[in-house]
Amino acid sequence: MPASTGPAERDVAVTVTVNGEPRRERVPARTLLVHFLREQLGLTGTHVGCDTTQCGACTVAMDGVAVKSCTVLAAQADGHEVTTIEGIGDAEGLHPVQRAFWAEHGLQCGYCTPGMIMAVRQLLADNPDPGDDEIRRGLAGNICRCTGYQNIVAAARAAATMLQES
Repeated sequence: MPASTGPAERDVAVTVTVNGEPRRERVPARTLLVHFLREQLGLTGTHVGCDTTQCGACTVAMDGVAVKSCTVLAAQADGHEVTTIEGIGDAEGLHPVQRAFWAEHGLQCGYCTPGMIMAVRQLLADNPDPGDDEIRRGLAGNICRCTGYQNIVAAARAAATMLQES
């Protein structure tokens, strides 16, 4: 007789719009959104850092609000819209926050960068003209082990200016 499958081991259907594209997939019920995005959809710009909501490398937008995708189940995204770093710009048309990170050297190794960009995007949506202290507080949930944050703060300021001018 086959082993019984508990509820947490069953597959569930997930219908989600990712970067503007409707997707319907089956996933194990306990699959984290970050793993769904990376492994099932091939969107590897969202990074796995700590799996404990500490580092922010996995930050994406769900229904326009930044969330750490390591603490959201793919099944919880059912019926929602998810935007990843791949969905905000490309080489021909970078998002202003992406342009600002490039111009202000707001990255070194780049591991935290997608999550930082998504977090800055949310910060500027909530507060279009933040001061340095507000930027630092707004990014407190994202960790960078390389930069010392000064260039990230400068990038957030530059992005705010770019967004205000557009």
